[in-house]
Amino acid sequence: MPLARRVGLGLASRGKVSDCVAWAERARSAGLESVWFHDSYFERDAVTYASAVAAQVEEIGVGLGALNPFTRHPVLIAMTVSALDEMAPSRIRLGLGSALPLRLGQMGIPYTPEDAATRTVSTIDTLHALWKGERLPPGKPGLPPLQPMFPPVHRVPIYVAGYRSPVMVVAGSHGDGYLARPAESIPGLLKLLRVMTRAARDAGRDPQSIDVAGYLLTFIDETRRDALNRAKRDPFVIYMMSILSDVTLRRAGFEPENRDRIAAKWRAEDYTGASALIADELLDAYILCGTRREVAERAHAYHEAGMSLPLLQPVVQEEAQVAALLEAAVLYGSGEVGSAARVALEEQRKTLTQRTRGLLGGLWEIARPFSFTASTVPVAAGGALAALAGAFDPWLFLATLVGAVALHVGTNVTNEIYDVRKGVDTIVSPRASHAIVKGRISERAAYRFAIAAFAVAVLVGLYLTSARGWPIVALGIVGLIGGYTYTAPPFQYKFGPVGIPLVFLLMGPLMVIGSFYAVSGLFDLRAVAASIPVGLLVAAILHGNEWRDISEDARAGAATFSVRAGRGAAHWLYVALVVGAYLALSAGVVFGLLPTWTLLAMLSLPLLVRQIRSSELGATGQQRAIAMIDLETAQLHAAFGFLLVAGLVLAALLAR
Repeated sequence: MPLARRVGLGLASRGKVSDCVAWAERARSAGLESVWFHDSYFERDAVTYASAVAAQVEEIGVGLGALNPFTRHPVLIAMTVSALDEMAPSRIRLGLGSALPLRLGQMGIPYTPEDAATRTVSTIDTLHALWKGERLPPGKPGLPPLQPMFPPVHRVPIYVAGYRSPVMVVAGSHGDGYLARPAESIPGLLKLLRVMTRAARDAGRDPQSIDVAGYLLTFIDETRRDALNRAKRDPFVIYMMSILSDVTLRRAGFEPENRDRIAAKWRAEDYTGASALIADELLDAYILCGTRREVAERAHAYHEAGMSLPLLQPVVQEEAQVAALLEAAVLYGSGEVGSAARVALEEQRKTLTQRTRGLLGGLWEIARPFSFTASTVPVAAGGALAALAGAFDPWLFLATLVGAVALHVGTNVTNEIYDVRKGVDTIVSPRASHAIVKGRISERAAYRFAIAAFAVAVLVGLYLTSARGWPIVALGIVGLIGGYTYTAPPFQYKFGPVGIPLVFLLMGPLMVIGSFYAVSGLFDLRAVAASIPVGLLVAAILHGNEWRDISEDARAGAATFSVRAGRGAAHWLYVALVVGAYLALSAGVVFGLLPTWTLLAMLSLPLLVRQIRSSELGATGQQRAIAMIDLETAQLHAAFGFLLVAGLVLAALLAR
């Protein structure tokens, strides 16, 4: 059922097309009037997303906004809309606008506000003529006229997009509607609508007949404080705050000087410094940050300012934010909220449940559980070897496993703390965790968590020492020093060329042989043979991370192997490490050190092929192909490692 107030969903042309189709279907079911695709250069094509929704989702309006007459010829736009109109008759809306001057400049396209107005008027006239089936004179003398070869379209309203007075005059004199850009303030909207209203009256048109729509960027969280903090650390928000025009800022009561400082930080890729310059008041003026109800109330404030069709658009286009946004849209659209005064930030309080959930979520993220295979596989291999030797102790195995994971957690958390301090980790780094840089957990809380994890490892070490003697002390000291100084002073060996061999030794031979000894009380060459392929794959996880992060590491002054040797050598070392693990396993079986059953690990070969393919794409400069190389290599390590363990366990059972 339609909602009492018109409201739409705005989406950027990014991510999976299927996700956008699914969100559009949910928007239709919730009663939203339309879904619009924001056309943003250097992302994906908005027409493709709109076509998918038009073909697969019924009864909901589909908006293109705003297509650019500087980069799309009017004939091309007419052709595009004709095809869409057949898929979704009477449901297509077209936004026309010249996009950001910055983007046009990057593409070398000349632009002035006056040209934008003139080009938009001529485009509208051309579209109307072509859609009626009329012939148009050629652009060059002596050529045949333009003859549309598609049937006349149903009525397609044209929304003029822009934020300068010349374009608002066009909206008033020629547009069926006006489409406000993302990050427009209420004072700015009021000023623009006054210009549009005067232009409409001067043209003899009723201003009330011009539909006013607009993208409203949203960031939803449990409190407005949380939403603002997250928004400040979002790369797209920083970008938007850095390109606000002088006119736009002054309309909302801000001076451009701070924008210039933000822009300087953004251009220098100092995103953390840029986020620190963004004031709460600045964000509140341009982005709807807060709880679902607060976002709905802000949307109502825009409605009262003259926006009859707010298009709520999530800054972060992910399931959680879209789901929360749809709930806010229903609150607004049902008429349950007005534009109530917002509670002061200092008066907002979280419930105990919200605080606990937030803290646990931050701890879980910074612990990086996906990487725990790097510690659990070596311990499992050591335990399985102990079973093969007939000396397995379940309690000592469990203690060893807990100690190894605790040591790993402490290392991961310390790693993130010092990556942030050194400037390697920023909000745009392709990391699996951004817990500190995005404010989900404070550095102090993270440090306490790391110390607690190391303390658990020490307690477990004391228990194992009581059972196995002083060799455990030596192993424990090496593990603690190696884990803490991975990124922390005095060694910080992650940032040097010795990081890869040290991780190989610590997470391969040391951990497998040490676990085997802790569980069984024995030393055996079989443990050495099993530790080599395991260590090679753990080293591949670290090296893949280094290879992907060459630019960030070099900028931060790190001298990793990848930084020193270059991308080509980094690619071949990665291949050598992952392939070397399989060769080392085969050699262990051939020389009789490992049972034949351990060849079960070869079942992970499809993942090896995936990683080699990704690495080949990464070697050609396609950074997206290796954006998650650490996580994917951890998956390969887990599959290989646990299949290896399964083979050892089977061999132990059959030996009985």
